[in-house]
Amino acid sequence: MVMAVTRAMRQALIAEMRRHTGVGDAIAEAFLTVPRHVFLPETPVEQVYRDEAIVTKRGADGMPTSSSSQPTIMAAMLGQLAVRPGDRVLEIGAGTGFNAALLAALTGPDGEVVSVDIDPDLVATARSNLEDAGYSGVTVVASDGAEGFAEGAPYDRIIATVGAWDLAPAWLDQLAPGGRIVVPLDLYGVQRSVALERAHRQTSGRWRSVSVLSCGFMRMRGPLAGPERYEVLDPDSGLTIFLPDGRDADGVLGALEGRVTAQAVTTGLPVDPAVLFDGFSLWLAVHEPRWCTLSEAAGTRLPPSPLTVQGVSVTAGIRDGGGIALLTAEKTGRDAGWGVGYPSQVEEVVARGYGPDGARLAGELAAHARTWLAAGRPMTDTLHIDAYPACMSVSTAPTTPLLEKRHTTLAITWPAG
Repeated sequence: MVMAVTRAMRQALIAEMRRHTGVGDAIAEAFLTVPRHVFLPETPVEQVYRDEAIVTKRGADGMPTSSSSQPTIMAAMLGQLAVRPGDRVLEIGAGTGFNAALLAALTGPDGEVVSVDIDPDLVATARSNLEDAGYSGVTVVASDGAEGFAEGAPYDRIIATVGAWDLAPAWLDQLAPGGRIVVPLDLYGVQRSVALERAHRQTSGRWRSVSVLSCGFMRMRGPLAGPERYEVLDPDSGLTIFLPDGRDADGVLGALEGRVTAQAVTTGLPVDPAVLFDGFSLWLAVHEPRWCTLSEAAGTRLPPSPLTVQGVSVTAGIRDGGGIALLTAEKTGRDAGWGVGYPSQVEEVVARGYGPDGARLAGELAAHARTWLAAGRPMTDTLHIDAYPACMSVSTAPTTPLLEKRHTTLAITWPAG
């Protein structure tokens, strides 16, 4: 009876996932076969089979350090990976072991799956869960994922299930010719799941993206950790700033509290959270080194934000010195003309400045918005990334954003834009 109930839940979950993304038959069968509840034994089974991430471990500061990822993004990344029966697969980040079990189901009896995690507790838990679920053939190793696992190389496929600021040289070295790697890669504070393959021989050393998807993962610790930082500005309201380059946030709270507000600058951006954060925020991140995001749970300090996620307001902007400019969603006062029962005023996204140089920063933020609109509103699905070794000379168009990492330089383009 329990088996029948959980199977029905799995079928319902797969149907929900297919409403949001293209889940192939082999991946759907893997989700149907592998019992997620075995990997989350302390979570109510009704929650296990919802299409949502589940936090499984927190640090001393209360922040999540590990989770079971949202099934939809797991399926999408497995689709990017394009695992074949008999493949040798390396996974960076063991988590609960659930994704490793899915990989084992996809590679079949002739394949091999190795999962590496820096946290010994997670390794022990993943091993136990895999054993209980009947996937004892998966090798789970306690080691720094940045080093990969040379003993099992070469791999046909490598997938990271944690956010990486850079591509580890060991991963690329351990990938077999014709192989593919999928990584939640940091693009100056914005994560995207990037599937990469080696480029043609005449450009030896270059890797090219074959698909890019939106994603959000906990970031790696150790040598692949980036400089980004979160800083809580107000514990009571949960007001938090994210700074991709690790700068301090001095002056930001004072600027917001002072309400020294410049006149709002029209951006022309649509009041559409998906467009704003899948498209414009990505554009802003790779073109504007001063960009940042602000979020707040209580909604008492931030101006009206263009995005709310589970009760948390989120917006993006530019921070420079003690001033800041933010995207806000405001009613313009103009009659929308939609009649009774509909909003009476037009709502639009504007740039509003606070503190010193707020007016200048608002103008610059609005200028980025107009440039993005003029470029054809490029989104994640048309993004292309070329990754070059840091020692390699990169020749691109002058307008191509280059993100310099420790080991690689990323060239960002929108060919279809």
